[in-house]
Amino acid sequence: MKSDKRYGIAVLGCGTVGGGTAKILVEDNDFLKKRTNLPLFLKYIVDVKFDHAKALGLPENLYEKDFDKVLKDPEIGVVVELIGGTTLAKEFIIKALKAGKNVVTANKALLAHYGRELFAEARKNGVVIGFEASCGGGIPIIRALYDGLLANRNEALFGIVNGTCNYILTQMTQNGKTYAEALAEAQRDGLAEANPTLDVSGLDSAHKLVIMSSLAFGKYVSLQSTPVIGIDTLDLADVLAGQELGYTIKLIAMAKKYPDGRISTIVCPAFIDKKHPLAWVSGAFNAVSVYGHAVGHTMYYGRGAGASPTASAVTSDVISILSGAAEKFFNTYPIWLDNLPDADMLPYGLSEEKFYIRFNVLDKPGVLAKVTAIFAKHNISIASVVQKNEKKEEHSIPIVIITHYALEGDIADALKEISFLDELSGNTVCIRIMEEHKEKF
Repeated sequence: MKSDKRYGIAVLGCGTVGGGTAKILVEDNDFLKKRTNLPLFLKYIVDVKFDHAKALGLPENLYEKDFDKVLKDPEIGVVVELIGGTTLAKEFIIKALKAGKNVVTANKALLAHYGRELFAEARKNGVVIGFEASCGGGIPIIRALYDGLLANRNEALFGIVNGTCNYILTQMTQNGKTYAEALAEAQRDGLAEANPTLDVSGLDSAHKLVIMSSLAFGKYVSLQSTPVIGIDTLDLADVLAGQELGYTIKLIAMAKKYPDGRISTIVCPAFIDKKHPLAWVSGAFNAVSVYGHAVGHTMYYGRGAGASPTASAVTSDVISILSGAAEKFFNTYPIWLDNLPDADMLPYGLSEEKFYIRFNVLDKPGVLAKVTAIFAKHNISIASVVQKNEKKEEHSIPIVIITHYALEGDIADALKEISFLDELSGNTVCIRIMEEHKEKF
């Protein structure tokens, strides 16, 4: 940081999180000063309108529409960007960095797309970027990765990092709601947007995964190299069938580093054993499991969204910057996005997993034999077969197959061949089964 005397803070965007952050900085200012011994203060709330700020009772003398005034103010040490998106937010952050202002952001989409560029710009101007709130709301997962777990060669990371999806899946699993019913309920309760695509498509989770996995493995993982499957096509029948088999369904952001150094990432619905620590993460809560070679399994759990939890993480970044701690981390460790070499990604098809597969087949003799023969041809071993008695459609019955570990590419090839069988009725469903990462203890 260029000066240790600039303790003024500007919050850019006074929506849900911006309002929550401003509220903490104003109402808890005396507490924060005593706790940190820093004379920090909120000087500006920057927005185009201030209805939400007024509703929160935030002082009107903080309201400012002219961002250039903030950039020219020598008292401002930190600009907190909470407007979201990847256009105006990027423009404002670059302006702040070039003006010598440190930046704190919760903008995972911006960092997933332009993190390297923004971190390089910060380094060029002698300032830092704090982004704790970008990946887990109030959960301190970013700090854990760059500080608490620094002594570890991390081997795997599994996360439930979207509260909207986790709420919907919890309703489907625990209350038997269909996807459409659970989504409508989430929207009524303010837990899902009117247009929920970013969440339910899995893209929001992917943004977070590439940031976390880059830090965890010390290699730059791009968004383009991460396959993404959402929850919007899930059938309640499969959710319930998985439960009968001892599994629960979650949208999992998965990253693994293999012994040869290659990395695989994916966001997708996955069945996990009901005894798995992530299985009991319900409602809008988030959790991230990290597996290090020295520490083994650690898990970080808490509220992954919302005004106060996210504002908590934002404020902790502000304090870290104003104390000088963030600057030391940023200038000492070569682990930040602009310094990382590109990850050597495992090509699609080479990941080995277990799979849940459901077919709807005509109720005729010999159909299962044809399916199993195709699996054998593609080196896929079957762990169990469950034939449901109820008819999914007229003259068809559902058959559920659980595989042993198989190559993803072999599964895809087998399902493609099976799709040409005349006895097949309707679409085939294929869902990964995620097992606990094996620790070395």
